Amino acid sequence: MTHDLRMLPAAVVAWGAAAWLVTAGSVAALALVAAGIALAMVAARFAPVRAVALVGVCLAAVAASCAWRLAVVEHSPLTDLAREHRLATMDVEVVRDARPFSHQGRDAVVVEVRVRRVVTAAQAVRVRDRATAFVDGSPSDLVVGRRLVVVGRLSPSEASEEAAVIDVLRRGPADRAAWWWEASERVREGVRRAVSHLSDEPRALVPALVDGDDTHITVEIEEDFRRSGLTHLMAVSGTNLTIVLAVVMLLARSAGLRRRGLWVAGALSIVAFVLLARPDPSVVRAAAMGAVGVAALGFGSRGGVRALCWAVIGLLFLDPWLSRTPGFVLSAVATGGILLLAPLLTRRLERWMPRWCALAIAVPVAAQLACTPAIAALSGEVSLVAVFANLLAGPAVAPATVAGLVGGLLAVAWAPLGQACGWLAGLCASWILTVGHRAAAMEAASLEWHGPWQVLLLVVPVATWLVVRLSSRPAVFVGLALGLVIGIWRPPQTGWPPAGWVMVSCDVGQGDATVLPVAAGEAVVVDTGGEDAPVDRCLTSLGVRTIRLLVLTHGHADHVDGWRGAVAGRRVDQVVVGPSGGPQVPGAARRVAGAGESFVLGETGAEVLWPPAHAAEGDDPNAVSLVLRATVRGVHLLLGGDVGEEAQRRLLRSGVGVTADVLKVPHHGSADQDDRFLTEVGASVATISAGADNDYGHPAVSLLTRLRQRDVRWWRTDVDGDIAVVVRDGRLVVVTR
Repeated sequence: MTHDLRMLPAAVVAWGAAAWLVTAGSVAALALVAAGIALAMVAARFAPVRAVALVGVCLAAVAASCAWRLAVVEHSPLTDLAREHRLATMDVEVVRDARPFSHQGRDAVVVEVRVRRVVTAAQAVRVRDRATAFVDGSPSDLVVGRRLVVVGRLSPSEASEEAAVIDVLRRGPADRAAWWWEASERVREGVRRAVSHLSDEPRALVPALVDGDDTHITVEIEEDFRRSGLTHLMAVSGTNLTIVLAVVMLLARSAGLRRRGLWVAGALSIVAFVLLARPDPSVVRAAAMGAVGVAALGFGSRGGVRALCWAVIGLLFLDPWLSRTPGFVLSAVATGGILLLAPLLTRRLERWMPRWCALAIAVPVAAQLACTPAIAALSGEVSLVAVFANLLAGPAVAPATVAGLVGGLLAVAWAPLGQACGWLAGLCASWILTVGHRAAAMEAASLEWHGPWQVLLLVVPVATWLVVRLSSRPAVFVGLALGLVIGIWRPPQTGWPPAGWVMVSCDVGQGDATVLPVAAGEAVVVDTGGEDAPVDRCLTSLGVRTIRLLVLTHGHADHVDGWRGAVAGRRVDQVVVGPSGGPQVPGAARRVAGAGESFVLGETGAEVLWPPAHAAEGDDPNAVSLVLRATVRGVHLLLGGDVGEEAQRRLLRSGVGVTADVLKVPHHGSADQDDRFLTEVGASVATISAGADNDYGHPAVSLLTRLRQRDVRWWRTDVDGDIAVVVRDGRLVVVTR
């Protein structure tokens, strides 16, 4: 099959130009408009390169859109007021539903708005600028289309498409939106009512599948779906729209509609879907990809490729900032991969298997191969279980989505009837959740990519060629697939400890034990957990025969009761404890340490940051837990013991430096953490020592959310086992066992 690729150069050039211009400013955009027009005029004069004229036209169009929108923001009165941090009264319209977050221990929401009128003490002007507003509390009326008056302090926005950030001090009631937005909100509320009787995880996932409402998706679900390659199910994507379109097309065909009627039905379905799921960038992107599917229905995949290129150009003209969003990149690339590769792979597979089975395999394989370079560039890792997870979860996605949508429509009229459909949707969602959790729990669920992502632009085509060639040979294809499954399920063990390790968080259950290298066979051990066997196993696996320094941060059992396992068969040179004390280790000198003390042992140096010298033995042991800032081969590590929010604030007020590359999260990841402390540490990697299925809720969801907001990657001993932080080629990587 041949594909119409004539629009591909124009789409690629327009995409690259938009990605650069949204950060370059309106002057650069105007210059590129002129360059695009000149290219089109010159190329149009010469027949051999006349096709290049289309590239120039598309480039000029996207650049003109960038120039106009950037100039509007740069010269807006609202932008000037934001630079002056003025207090203003504003008439705003909600353009994206409010999203909850925690701000200094209080509930708050962030909502994107369009400012229509702004009034200050000196002026009143009408504008139409985008802004982000922060509102205290948990308001439920800030939904798309509604208008309200707010009083807030303006500040500049870091996003080039926004004129300001608004810290809302007071707000009025929200007016009702247009009837179509209110209708869509009633359906969304109906979906939530239809699954309100389900357990927590299915109740959170079904609205995300149906209309992209991920408000109650937990960090655990988000992380497991990311590792298993199912993240696209939690947000509105082409998958959601494809399911809706498929049902509508099936009903339309049953009603006797043909090509033109099917196009009309498909277009109306896309409009209704956008209203229901909101016109967010991901939804607009999904709608465009759905339009590509409708085009492919009429013209075949050859026309589908052309339609995809036009969709990319059209979306970038309407919203150039889409060019830099991960969702747009992955959606466009995946759609292209499916259009180009899936038909070829399907034809070769169906030589020896049913067509439905060939399609079920070809589509996720094609999408995954196409997206691999982009995924590696965005996340630094590639999911190895994505294809298998999507194959297993895929059959449940359509019934969950359809049943959830029907349940939401029925719940608008009568809640019990909607809940019957909601039960079916929840059953399917439970299967998807099971697949996601189990796939993410596999030791080799994902592979970290350490090299430049551009290398994959060469590797992936070779891998694609091999997959296509081998797909018509059932014995080889099935054998390789089974080999990959076995490798993921039981991966070969790499050497332990990994070369270049600078810290290991031992899996000692609900407790703490951290090891820092000193020299071959020698280490500093910070805490020992609550039982003898786990810490003994960890130290033995690391080859530790001598403990140069045993630090017991505080006297709680989950940090010190495993000391016998730590010292069994090992020499211990010295023991350091905090003000709350600790056990007396036979044959080892013991002393109480406080802030300001430091030591250097081989590769490891450390300073005690907390508690202050006046801390007393009778104080709360957590509050006077030793906090160490260690340095191993140039890597800074902050070991936080069990200090809570108040102690963290006092530590910051003391003025000592807490910045580190790696944070051993205090108190097993409890919610008792200070936001400013996490920000000041500025770590890129965090380890959390917690016991599986512990009764304390460790690590807390709020803590994991705050780490993610700060772009901190975390690992947990209850999920990952022993955690080694390793330096490779100047980069920090994490190896688990």
